[in-house]
Amino acid sequence: MPELDWDRLDGIAHKVAREISLKWPVVEADDVRQEIMVHMVEQAEHVAKKADDDEFIRQLSWRVAKSYASKEQNQRDLLDDQYYYTPDEARTALRSFLYTDEEISSLIGKKDDLTRCRISDNIFSARMDAATGLRKLTDRYREVLTRIYIQGLPPRDESERRTSYRAVDALAIAMNSSVRSKK
Repeated sequence: MPELDWDRLDGIAHKVAREISLKWPVVEADDVRQEIMVHMVEQAEHVAKKADDDEFIRQLSWRVAKSYASKEQNQRDLLDDQYYYTPDEARTALRSFLYTDEEISSLIGKKDDLTRCRISDNIFSARMDAATGLRKLTDRYREVLTRIYIQGLPPRDESERRTSYRAVDALAIAMNSSVRSKK
């Protein structure tokens, strides 16, 4: 295994960390840099194979930094005493699109067989957040969510089933970002 130039790698990590901390105010540049460097140390054998490629090191640093910042953001969102949509709640909001607002109004306080939950007036805000979140998703995710959860059609195959899980997770994140941007 070739010897790694840790100072050069740290310099790249430092630049990426500064950029990430500007885009993600929830993290500090030093913490991001440390995460990147820990990853490089843990993966030193693989990093050494492309250590001379600055673009590879930069992309690796970005991937690690974004992953760390995203985890920190999600952790903060869970603990900030604001409402946080789960993927199950995103699914429920999607399934509620089968009903008009008037039909939902008549169901408030009753148990819904389709969603298997008691309908509360919170469904209106969840529906609005889901509609806003859907607009933020890729066309593919929107199409899969519409087919499976709104139209109630079964997934075409196992690949589409897995895509629907990722799409629901992405929708929950988009719904949560929509809630936070209303502050």
